[in-house]
Amino acid sequence: MKAHCLPFAQIPHTTRLFTDFLSYSSSIRSFYPHPPHFGEWLTSQASALEYDSARRERVSAILERQNKSWGASPQTFANLDRLRRGAVAIVTGQQVGLFGGPMFAIYKALSAVKLAEEAKVAGVDAVPVFWLATYDHDLAEVNHVSIPGPDGLLRTLTTSSHSIPGAPVSEVRLGEEILPVVEEATSLLGESEASQLLRESYRPGETLGTAFARFYAHLFAAWGVIVLDAADPELHRVAAPIYRAVIEQSDAIDDALLARGQALEAAGYHQQVKVTASSVLLFTLQNGARTPIQRRANGNSPEFVIASETATEKLSSAELIDRISATPENFSPNVLLRPVVQDYLLPTLAYAGGAAEAAYFAQAGAVYEKLLGRVTPIVPRFSATVVEPKVQRWLRQYGITVLDAFQGSEALRHTLAARTLPADLQAAFERANKSVAESFAGLQEALTKLDSTLVEASQTGASKVHYQLDRLRERAMAAELRRSEVVSRHAEALSQALYPEGALQERGVAGVYYLARHGMELLKGIYDVMRTDCLDHQILEL
Repeated sequence: MKAHCLPFAQIPHTTRLFTDFLSYSSSIRSFYPHPPHFGEWLTSQASALEYDSARRERVSAILERQNKSWGASPQTFANLDRLRRGAVAIVTGQQVGLFGGPMFAIYKALSAVKLAEEAKVAGVDAVPVFWLATYDHDLAEVNHVSIPGPDGLLRTLTTSSHSIPGAPVSEVRLGEEILPVVEEATSLLGESEASQLLRESYRPGETLGTAFARFYAHLFAAWGVIVLDAADPELHRVAAPIYRAVIEQSDAIDDALLARGQALEAAGYHQQVKVTASSVLLFTLQNGARTPIQRRANGNSPEFVIASETATEKLSSAELIDRISATPENFSPNVLLRPVVQDYLLPTLAYAGGAAEAAYFAQAGAVYEKLLGRVTPIVPRFSATVVEPKVQRWLRQYGITVLDAFQGSEALRHTLAARTLPADLQAAFERANKSVAESFAGLQEALTKLDSTLVEASQTGASKVHYQLDRLRERAMAAELRRSEVVSRHAEALSQALYPEGALQERGVAGVYYLARHGMELLKGIYDVMRTDCLDHQILEL
């Protein structure tokens, strides 16, 4: 495997917030107390990290129970024992996408492993933890996955498994309907160790969360990745003090978040989450559905509103706090509170995340400061585009790079068409452009001597002729595409392989596809080329 760097600044749609974070420019530092380079602060941050011993024991016992139910490896239990005895955690996490989700989820897990290993080398005992966001309720985001077919075009596989609308995905239990979806996936993937692991994990009786957990527990068994199911009622009970503090300090937290949002926008950055004066960082369960809690003024004290389809409930702060104390398992954090809850439950040294999570952390820092008195550092996860041998051959054939594919499918079609125009036609266009340039250059020289005011008109005329030649060339390329069905197919296949649906491959293609195609040893190969001091996107040539 060969790895080449591609700076994120060259990748379309990368936000200024993320590129400034990667370079740790002066304008970004008030939003991120720690630079993105892990090695610069890992030992000092580890020595300053405080974590309650009773909470450590309680959470370790929950994690041991969870991982045992998923058939975790001896390496995982060894890491759990280290966590119980005082190790810090390198945490990452993801929604529980069907069949393990897109490739970037695998990169996240490997990033946590790599960072934990670097910490150990530096003398800090650390273990990797993968947090499953199983209390999320957007089923449409996780019930499908895309796998390339024999022609290289993506096939989207979807499970019809569901719970009541708005329920946490932890409640979506798989029935017999998952079996034909698994068989369709394995027919696309072919028989392999990864395909067999898919069959063993995604089976009737599992939920979307437990199936994902079982899949990842076995996928990363050799590294002992500890998998955490965030929907576990016991974890909610441990997190109850944070839930109560959100209500007790709702005014101060809201003020801090509004001020943080204004500061981000004043610095020219975006807010990943729009916060309003009515925002509350908690959801609650109403008739099984995950329901937001709203806050509104009511005299000198706030009033909290829980509105479902059937009823609207109004509670005082004291009433809501009592309810949290009685049934904390009925509450869960929103996206800005989730990392704070995570780092209350775990002795987190660092979180490994992508651009969107880095943007969340820019806002969530205000919540960290209010509730934990510290801000957990975020480290950019490994990011890559895998270039398989067939794709490499096409790139060489057309004389293009991966970056050309990142310009979008239509632009790529035009690029390939331009590269495949007959040589004599390309030469004719080049001669025509050169002749126009030379002719108008001589004309402008003569006009300058006659009347300099005519030079601008001649320049305009030259531009118009070049424009018409370019339009004619585009029409010729379009004709070439119509004539050559192979070029069109290659353009579509390249786009699907490298930049599906106008996004990075790691977000659009199932990770299990690459493991099935290239073997489970691909994980080790990727791990070996990963460097925590390199924050660029990587091009991985297999």
